[in-house]
Amino acid sequence: MPQHPGSGELPAARTVPATAVELGDLATLKALAHPRRQAVFQHLALHGPATSTMLARDLGLNTGATSYHLRELARYGFVEETDGEPGTHRERWWRMVPGDRRFPPRSRQSPEMRYVMDELNHHAYAGDLELFERLQRDAEDGPWADAFLCSRGSIRLTLPELTTFFEEYIALLNRYKRPESETPPGARTLLTRFLGFPAPERAGDDSGPETGPEHETAHDGREADHS
Repeated sequence: MPQHPGSGELPAARTVPATAVELGDLATLKALAHPRRQAVFQHLALHGPATSTMLARDLGLNTGATSYHLRELARYGFVEETDGEPGTHRERWWRMVPGDRRFPPRSRQSPEMRYVMDELNHHAYAGDLELFERLQRDAEDGPWADAFLCSRGSIRLTLPELTTFFEEYIALLNRYKRPESETPPGARTLLTRFLGFPAPERAGDDSGPETGPEHETAHDGREADHS
């Protein structure tokens, strides 16, 4: 699924916050899992409101296809019509509906839902990695050339701690969200992605790896190890 502040797959035993909406309906997940709809949704999330003509041009589709995908996304509450640019009245403008959307934990997903979620995540992760590599490769020299951040690490947590950790991460992202009127000059949109998963256990040992937490960070091609 396209990722944005306030969304992510729920670890087991998670309680969905009151402000979050769990997408537990299979038809809703299927509607979002379509690769072209993911592209449309991501484009609106990143670039703001657009018409079907604009989306078709930017995504290499025809307007009939983008109009259809927009209607399907709107049907399930992912996008909605909005006012266009001043002085424009002929075309319909669409925007992403903001919100904290969550997926059901895998333990509550049916086999069919798991298949849909696996397809959705496969396309989303592959698209994110391709975009990161392309933008980093094509970045021009200047202050923002150093803005390609990545971090790889490991920590040992219980499931309740994992729940707290994830919600604190979402809260950190939301703390930096602000309306355009309060955004200082020179700010740019930063795409953030979070991926966490339990390391494989050694055969006959459920205590996890013997080594303590390690953390690797990479920034602008430089790497560091902290033990």
